[in-house]
Order: sequence, then structure tokens, then C-alpha cells
Amino acid sequence: MRHQRMAAVLGALALGATGLTATATATAAPTVETGSTVSATGAETSYVVLADRGGSATALAKRLEAKGAKVVSVNDKVGMVTVTSTDTAFAAKTRAMKGVFGAAEEGIVGRSPQERAKKQQLERPRAQAKGKAAAAGQGKGKGKSKGADPLDDKLWGLDMINASAAHKVESGDKRVKVGVIDTGVDASHPDIAPNFDHKLSRNFTTDIPDIDGPCEVESCVDPADVDNGGHGTHVAGTIAAAKNGIGVSGVAPDVSIVNVRAGQDAGYFFVGPTVNALTYSADAGLDVVNMSFYVDPWAYYCEGGAPEDSPEEAAEQDMIIESMSRALNYAHSKDVTMVGALGNAATDLANPGTDSESPNYPEGNAHDRTIDNSSCKDLPVEGPHVIGVSAVGPTERKSYFSNYTTDLTSDEIEISAPGGDSRDNYGTPDYRSPSNLILSSVPENVVKAEGSVDEDGNITEAGEGYVFKDCGRVKGKEQCGYYEYYQGTSMASPHAAGVASLIVSRYGKTAGKAGFGLAADTTRGVLLGTARNKACPEPRTVVYPELPAAYTATCVGDEDFNGFYGEGIIDAQAAVAKKKL
Repeated sequence: MRHQRMAAVLGALALGATGLTATATATAAPTVETGSTVSATGAETSYVVLADRGGSATALAKRLEAKGAKVVSVNDKVGMVTVTSTDTAFAAKTRAMKGVFGAAEEGIVGRSPQERAKKQQLERPRAQAKGKAAAAGQGKGKGKSKGADPLDDKLWGLDMINASAAHKVESGDKRVKVGVIDTGVDASHPDIAPNFDHKLSRNFTTDIPDIDGPCEVESCVDPADVDNGGHGTHVAGTIAAAKNGIGVSGVAPDVSIVNVRAGQDAGYFFVGPTVNALTYSADAGLDVVNMSFYVDPWAYYCEGGAPEDSPEEAAEQDMIIESMSRALNYAHSKDVTMVGALGNAATDLANPGTDSESPNYPEGNAHDRTIDNSSCKDLPVEGPHVIGVSAVGPTERKSYFSNYTTDLTSDEIEISAPGGDSRDNYGTPDYRSPSNLILSSVPENVVKAEGSVDEDGNITEAGEGYVFKDCGRVKGKEQCGYYEYYQGTSMASPHAAGVASLIVSRYGKTAGKAGFGLAADTTRGVLLGTARNKACPEPRTVVYPELPAAYTATCVGDEDFNGFYGEGIIDAQAAVAKKKL
């Protein structure tokens, strides 16, 4: 599904990051002619402008304002200015300005790996499900071990990474802050509320009705404690759902969750909010961020563009590559450990071949592009300092949808983690069972909107086997939470982010004004160094039954490192086993 482009309505961008400022001018751009560039007055549209390296975003903002643009936000950390203008030639004229690295209309530049239209087929493949279903949704699970939450017996992913054993040594430290850069986080969910940091949470997006549906609040800027998409709350629960006698437990049930929202309700991401979310995470002192999204409108961002791209398209890609690189480097410089989903296209990232879907926004502009892996990147996962995570199913087979690589010299995959695979356990009653997926927290409003739960709060036929409701007393109050099975590298990444936060909790130190934390390179080293080796399957070429040949994948490498599993499958117990580093 692709959405029609809409004139930007980002004037109420939620701010709060150090280095982010907003202004309030509203001068409309006149109709002008500059050289061969003819501009006219059109609908107010949002643009992102990037200063040359070392340039001042504040100074650039003043210049743009003087030319009639309305400045929405200024990010001095990376030299980015977000503006609106009615000048239809704004981008072309701004690119020609001295001191400007690039400018682009702020269309949709990112989305979660599964859009809403695709969730039924990938995240929740219930329409095709057959075989043994999970127990119906009402009531409590079995409770596997003493101290476990009621639905923890369904969390095969936590068993795979030895989370319970890890918790005997380290279950997290509230001083460790994990940022969820996603569609938002529902702070009212009973498994999220105990660990949610209201003070640090921010929303950098404005709802766009053409994409997200009607605004929930008059300003169209949701509070920083809601999630109308569901994806972010599911991610947050895997990372740090509280071990509190209700629902599920997270990988790190005692760390703090910070909502750093950059995604629209529908799962799309704009470049301005995404970059602002990253730099805010750095300035706010977050220890780990999870990025279960990928960057649009290009499936691959090519330096100088692909051979078939226009000069304008090439300039847009260069600008977004530079913007994301600056933001990722800045976050790393502040010791933020960044974890990202490897992607769900079942693609060999070393040989992506021809891209026929880009740019996917605005509609109607996609064309065949020859992708050269040496100059093209899948962002943000192939950006600097991002730990790329592939997905595995319950049998530890590479998930049928998970990207991988056959180039072991590239910086594409680092580790693997449980992400679910509805097609695992082929030939058994568990094939196409929801129990092959990842269960985690979801907002009540989302499951009601999708028809999985009725207005009385009961699981509907559509939600049977995929959605669970668990109720109990939390801090003396009766509360109910909802939980749903998803699959994707979006679900693998938060498992790894959770282990990273356990590492910071276990080995972190207090360093003066910087507070409690651990160097990002150290966290990365422990996470990768303690992963459990997982050799390539034999035979090395995996054919996924009942799927087209395009899903067939070949594993390259050895037990120490290969293109399916990277350094191996994350191991929480091994990661916190030492008393000190």
C-alpha cells in the first residue's frame, strides 16, 4: 500500500532535544523567476535542508527565513533545518545556495518493515494459519517457572537466549534508559507503565490525516505516552515488559523505557523527526536505542544515485545518506548503542539486484534501478555504528523473510535473534501456528481498532489464537493488558536491544556529570562477543517449502561468522556472566 502525498502539516513538531529549536514565522513565498528556475506559489509543503559539513544550522535557518520560508525546527547537532514553503521551486533553489549540502521535500522517508496493509500477511499471518493454534486468548498462561509472568510460557524467544538464567544475575537497572524509536509507546499498558520514563519521552511527529487517519487530538501532535500504531509498544514489551505478575516479561524487565517517537501512526517515518529523535537520544543520555524501521522512499540509497536516477533523485539520496550518517555518528559519539532490524525482504544484501519499487513516494515515480552494493545502502541498518540483527524462528532456522548477506566483508549483519517464523516446523502440527511468532504487549485501542477485541474488551473470532488478554492486580489495582503475536526482524532487534541494556546494567559505571552508563563500543563488543555460535545449515542452501524460489537462500561463512547469523544468536546469560569486564 502506498499513500498519496500530502502538503506538510508539521508546524506543531514536538521539540525538546538539546540543540533543537523552533521558530514561528509565516511568510509565504512569492512567485519568482530565478535564472532558468521558475517557481510559483503552491500548497504549503515541508522541506528538510542540510547545511554543509561544519556549517551552522542556526545561520542557515535565518537565511531561509529571509527568503520567505517558515522555519519549523533547527537541529544544530547535525546542521539540519526543517521548514515549510509555498514556493514550488524551493528545493531546487535551496540546493543552489552557498553553504547548503542538500535539500529535499519531506515526503515519507521511512517506515516500519511492515505497513498496516502488510501486517495480515507478515506480522500476523492469521489468514493462512493452519495446524495447531495457540491456546485461546482469555485468561492466564501456565507460568513456566517460579517468578515468571503468566504468559511467559509462550515466549520461546526468551528461552532461546537464556533470559531466565540471565535474570538470576542481572534483570536490569532503572538508570539504564532504552529508547524506542518507533510509532510510539503506550505508557498505560500494565506491562509498560512500571518502566516507562515520562520525563524523558518525546514525540517528534505530527499526525497526517491522509496517512494516519483522523487526528486523535486537536493539535494532531499525540502525547508522548501513546501509540496508535501498535508496533512501538510491541517492541517496547519485548525489551522491557515488567516482571509484575501480569502478561509477559521482557528481556530486561527492570530497565527504563523511553518513547522517542519518530514514526507516524501508520508506521511511516520522516527524515526530520528521525534525525531529531537520534540526536535527542544522544543528548538525553540514553544508553541503547532500538530502530525497527527502514528508510524510504528508496529501498537502497546510492551515493550519487543509481545509473537510472535523475540528478534530483541522486541529490535527494545523497542528502538523506549524509543526514542519517551525521545523526548516527553523533549518537555513537555520546555512547548510544544502536540496534537495527536487518529487514524482511528475504534479500541477499550483497546482491540486491534490480530495485523496481523506488522511489515509492510520491506514487507513480518508481523505475528500475541497478543496485551496486559497493555504493548503495539499506538505511539505517547499514549506516555507521548500527548493529544489524537478522531473525530466526523457533528451530533456529533463518526466518523465511529475513534478509541476510553473502558478502562477509561488508558491514551488513552482526548478530541474530528470535523474530518468529510462521513457516518454521514444516511437516509438523506447529507449521503455520501462531506459537511460532513473538508474543508481546499491544495497546488496547489498536487491537480494538483492528477488530481483534470487541468494545467490551473480549477477544473476537478474528483475534483467536493471536491475541491474549491477561488481567491481575498490579499495585493493588485490577488491570488488564493485551498481547499479540507478531513476526519480523522488527521483533528480533528488540531482543538484541534488551540484551544490550542488560550489559549496560551489569557493567556500567557512574562517570561524573555523564551519569551511569557504558561505552557504546564496549556494549557492542560484549553483545557480539558472547553470542552463541551458530553454523550454516547443511545443506547450506535453504529451500523454504510452499514459497517461490526467490526465498531460497544460501549461507556463506563458518561457525564463527556467517551471512545468516553473523556472530551468532544472542545469549543473555553469557552476556552478563562476568562480574566485571
